[in-house]
Amino acid sequence: MKLLEKLEKIREENKDLLNQKRIMVCAGTGCTSSKSDKIIEELEKELKANKIKNVIVEKTGCFGFCAKGPIVVIEPEQIFYEMVSVDDTKEIIESHIINNKPVERLLPKENDEFIKKWDELNFYKKQERIALKNCGRINPEKIEEYIALDGYKAIYKALNMSSDEIIQEMINSGLRGRGGAGFLTGKKWLFTKNSKSDIKYICCNADEGDPGAFMDRSILEGDPHSVIEAMMIAGYAIGAKQGYIYVRAEYPIAVNRLNIAIEQARKIGLLGKKIFDSEFSFDIELRLGAGAFVCGEETALMNSIEGNRGEPKSRPPFPAVKGLFGKPTVLNNVETYANVCKIILNGSKWFSEIGSETSKGTKVFALGGNITNVGLVEVPMGITLREIVYDIGGGIPNGKRFKAAQTGGPSGGCIPEQELDIKIDYESLASIGSMMGSGGLIVMDDSKCMVNIARFFLEFTVEESCGKCPPCRIGTKRMLEILTRITEGKGKDGDIEKLERLANTIKKGSFCGLGQTAPNPVLSTIKYFRDEYIAHIYDKKCPTGECKALTQVIIDPDKCKQCGICAKSCPVGAIDGEVRQGPFKINQDKCIKCLVCISKCPFKAISK
Repeated sequence: MKLLEKLEKIREENKDLLNQKRIMVCAGTGCTSSKSDKIIEELEKELKANKIKNVIVEKTGCFGFCAKGPIVVIEPEQIFYEMVSVDDTKEIIESHIINNKPVERLLPKENDEFIKKWDELNFYKKQERIALKNCGRINPEKIEEYIALDGYKAIYKALNMSSDEIIQEMINSGLRGRGGAGFLTGKKWLFTKNSKSDIKYICCNADEGDPGAFMDRSILEGDPHSVIEAMMIAGYAIGAKQGYIYVRAEYPIAVNRLNIAIEQARKIGLLGKKIFDSEFSFDIELRLGAGAFVCGEETALMNSIEGNRGEPKSRPPFPAVKGLFGKPTVLNNVETYANVCKIILNGSKWFSEIGSETSKGTKVFALGGNITNVGLVEVPMGITLREIVYDIGGGIPNGKRFKAAQTGGPSGGCIPEQELDIKIDYESLASIGSMMGSGGLIVMDDSKCMVNIARFFLEFTVEESCGKCPPCRIGTKRMLEILTRITEGKGKDGDIEKLERLANTIKKGSFCGLGQTAPNPVLSTIKYFRDEYIAHIYDKKCPTGECKALTQVIIDPDKCKQCGICAKSCPVGAIDGEVRQGPFKINQDKCIKCLVCISKCPFKAISK
């Protein structure tokens, strides 16, 4: 049977997939760590025990609402259950499946009302899922389900177009690279196509290393075939026959599902020689990364694939001319590829009408930090930061105030409260000293010290620097030493100016993007939170009390009831006094600033 006929037969057999009675259980990394695999086992046992054969339990990808995991959704009604445990499985089967009565206590609650359908939750209302469209809708380990939802239609359509038509469609769509730089995807493909070579390569960067980022991982865990199909389209467009996916070894679920998906695609004839009886042949291999942040840089990644040390190469020549194994190469990240098939199927005009004037489409963010709704969100470009934080993220918990948001990870900058209405697109973020990055979005409340935040991110880049060029290898270390001194109460007059001079020198002199962007968190915090640097250096105080070396814990003698609870709870015996013999006092030389006494005092007499 020909490949096209095989696919059509599979689609026909699975055409009612979305109308079937299915129990969809999140089997992404987050929910799996909360025993969603055991939930799947118990649900299947309960179905078997009750002799129910017309309902199936499916593992699926990340629904995005990670704060509420493990998540279970009953299809086709789309009933959303949150924070499900193994003990809840029996009730779900008996109440919902057998008696058609949803388990109310497991439903999300907003404004004192239970919300049944997941698209009715505030978390999802302002989202627009394109890259994440299949995550939560299909079993990523069953190629039949991907095919049923128009999977591999895009490559068939592309094979009936010329390579120039495909590339022009990508250019017209306005899709920009989602890995951080934001270069036009179609232009990158065009430059590589125009390079003269008998061999060309397609690469996928699945090595996201930003702290708190898990966008690419979730796409690979929930919809691996979308990336495989997109790489095939890119291969046909530029004349490549081989693709490589460079994925972190720390992503075992993603790696496993990619291996399953590649093997399934090969078995059915979608990878290999003369695909759809055409002259186009293409295959994909995985390469596991060892967790080096610098391998997110394209030339360092290609060095690693080749078996060499993960260090960047000088550019030009760019990978479009001389990339993997010295041949012209297209390298895009996972999220970029996840948009390609939708553009080919729906047309560039459809995609270009989403987003802002210069930033088309959607962007996936890993929303974390001091935010109520931690999770994965996909929003149209041009949405404001305020909408993401408050409408989607549910605001700042525990009555705290929004202080800043960090976008772009260690390469990005901090966005202060006065910029909450900034539009989330490439140009707007760059205009205030931040960047889109791959999609980490860390929210911070007013308890966070911005000097310490800058130190944290710089500590990360110092650790991850490959050491090839002196500005990055030495300069960032000197900056970290200054920041560490400041947070320890040893800051000196002129330290802020030294940091600024070093930062600008490193940005201008570093070999690759890691060094060129490493000073961004420091520069942006100095720009927007200079008063905190001044307080640390000149007043020897940390305004938030987060820097322990600059914190003094004090007992108010007027509030102290002389009960002795604080002294009993102090782990180092730093609190002196006798019960009912006068106010207790803290020995500052012994105090380790653990703040246990503050939490234990029932009279709120202790503060920092």
